[in-house]
Order: sequence, then C-alpha cells, then structure tokens
Amino acid sequence: MNDTATLRDAPWLTSGAAARVLALLDRDGEEARIVGGAVRNALLGVAIGDIDIATTALPAEVVRRADADGIKSVPTGIAHGTVTLVVDGRPFEVTTLRQDVETYGRKAKVAFGRDWRLDAERRDFTINALSVDAAGAVHDHVGGLADIAARRVRFIGEPDRRIAEDYLRILRFFRFHAAYGAGELDRDGYLACIRGREGLSDLSAERIRVELLKLLVAARADEAVVAMIDGGLLLRILGGVSYPATLRAMIAIERALDLVPDPMLRLGALAVAVTEDARRLGVRLRLTNGETRALDSMGHRWWRLAGMDADTARRRLYRLGEARFHDRVMLAWARSGQGPGDSYWRGLIALPERWRAPAFPLKAADFIARGFEQGPALGHVLSLAEDAWLAAGFPLARPALDAIADQTAARFRRDHRL
Repeated sequence: MNDTATLRDAPWLTSGAAARVLALLDRDGEEARIVGGAVRNALLGVAIGDIDIATTALPAEVVRRADADGIKSVPTGIAHGTVTLVVDGRPFEVTTLRQDVETYGRKAKVAFGRDWRLDAERRDFTINALSVDAAGAVHDHVGGLADIAARRVRFIGEPDRRIAEDYLRILRFFRFHAAYGAGELDRDGYLACIRGREGLSDLSAERIRVELLKLLVAARADEAVVAMIDGGLLLRILGGVSYPATLRAMIAIERALDLVPDPMLRLGALAVAVTEDARRLGVRLRLTNGETRALDSMGHRWWRLAGMDADTARRRLYRLGEARFHDRVMLAWARSGQGPGDSYWRGLIALPERWRAPAFPLKAADFIARGFEQGPALGHVLSLAEDAWLAAGFPLARPALDAIADQTAARFRRDHRL
C-alpha cells in the first residue's frame, strides 16, 4: 500500500445513514470525516463495526444541525466534544476535533480545535488515526498507511508517553496486534509496555475485563498471550498461573469444530485449572455472576470427563445441562493433550446432538401417595429417587418408575428408621 489511498467505493461512504451524517456536517464552513476503526478495517479488508465521525463543528453546532435535519442527538460525552446522532436506529459518535493541553492519564485536559493533524497525533496507534473524507480520500498524518501495509501496530510518537496517558493502552497494544498484526510485535512498543507494566494496577477491573475478553477472541490471541507472559504482564492482570498451551489447544478445537470464538471458554483454558481459579478471576476481573459460574463449572473436576462410558456421559449431560456440559468437555479436551481430531472427544462434544436428556418423571405426588408429607424428607427422597433413576438408565415406563419409587421409599424409611 502506498502513502496515499482512497475508499471511494465503500458503500457506507456513498449512501446510507453514515453518508447522511457526513453530508450534514461537511458543509457551510465545517469539515467532517470518518475516523478510526472503520477506516482501518476497510483498508485491511475486514468487516467494519461502529462508524465514528470527527468534525470541526463544535458540539452545539452538531446538535443544531441534527435537530434541523430531524436527526435525534444524544449528549453522550458533550463535555469532551462527543454527541451521538441516531439515524435509522443506528448510532454514530460525532466528536469535535481536539488537541491536548495537558496530559495526565484519562483525565487529560483538551481543547477543541480545527487541526486534523493535532487530533490524529493525540490518538493511540497509527492505524487508528486514519480518516477518510466524503470524497473517499484517506488522510494519514502519522504514518498509518505504511503500518496498515505492514500489518504493524505502532504507537503514535513516543510509546512511553502514549502509555502513561492511559495504561489500558498496554492491553490495547496486544489486542490490536492479535487482531490485525502480522509478524513480530513492534519492538519499541513492546519494550514500552514492559516498562509501564506497573501502571496496570491503576486500571479498573471493568476496563481490563473488556479489553482482555476482546483480546482472547482475536485471530492471534495465543501469540499475544505468550508475549504478555514473557514480558511479565499477564501475571499482573490475572493474579495466577497461566496455561498458554491449553489456550492454544482450545483455539485449535474451536477452529476444527467451526465454532465462534468464545471469550469465556478461552479465559477458562488460559487461567482455570480448579474452581478456586474461577473465583479469583471473578473478583479480579469483576466478571458477572453468570461468567463466574460458567468458569467455576468448567473447572469443577473436568478431569473426570476423560474415558467415560456412554452411560456415565449421559448422566453428566443430564446433571450439567447442555451449555455447562459443552464448556466442561471443551476445557477437558483442551487439557487432555489429545488433538482436535480425537474421536473420543469429538463423540463426547456431539452427545447433545444425538441424545436429549428426558425430564425426571417422578414427582412429589408419587411419594405423597406412598405416605410422605411435605417437608425436607420429601425433597430428600425425591433426590434419592432421581439418583436411582439415573443409575437405571433413564427409564420412562410406569412399572420401572413405580419400582424405583417403592425401592427408594423403603430404603429411606429403613435408613431413617421411619
């Protein structure tokens, strides 16, 4: 790729909601461009997500123009120059050009400006600082086009300074390399991340969680994780031992099964060997209750899934449910040392497709009819009956169910001397 480029054929630039917002702001003495990830992804030939727009117009003028054109505006970050415009149900963040006055982490003092170069220079990486105007011309003020061509993630200016402005950029450096980079990490950036690793302790768990989970589903996540371990970074984030080989195995299995990358499965592979690991991660990364429970279930005696016979496998599936069964099998498979083509693990992960667990057919009424009253004893005898039903192979015929109920009731009375 040359140091000039165009995106004249991009459909989102020539028509639709984004083009409407761009046309609204790119006139009457003001200029607007699409910036950041949409430009980067379009040049790399990968799917684009959100489309962000930068403009010389001040926030009040953005709101005035939107109101005049019947576009809904939301002051999502108006103090920092950001207004969200909603067109056809799709949100577009519009931010007035800025330049740094003072830089001290995320609370940097900024002023609105009209200089596209200064606005680009305050961003994190060169590949994220590209912009495209309504005519499709790509503007590059920091060498981003050369880095796009080389698939290189490089900090703008001095890496140490960029990192000190926001230590989350350490994680973003590895995340963007895992998603878009090729070859070795940019050496200057990598060394700066290592020098700045103490600053990771200043970050909120919520911000780390978001970046880490995005990193784990990136195309080269396993390579980025190894580099973070080698640089002494991942231990500071996770607070425990990491297992990069298990993560690599999990990625290989997902790809072999044509599964969408799952961030919690990959986090489990990377950092969960026992349930205590799941609880530590839940606190350290401020995971949701559901995410913590998922990791906890993955780590609970996963080693017992190796070499099960068919009856035991069906009982495990019944007890865990399809989602938890799938996740625990995936972790056990990744830790087993067996490859993605192993027939045992492929058969086990496909069990829910071949067999659906029936609902437990015995009810409280079956034991009330046998002389039990509502209370703890009734719940206990039902639990024992369910165990017996599983051991019998999930029978559904009434005579077999009556036999299980009779035997369980008699055993309970005998054991409790009723």
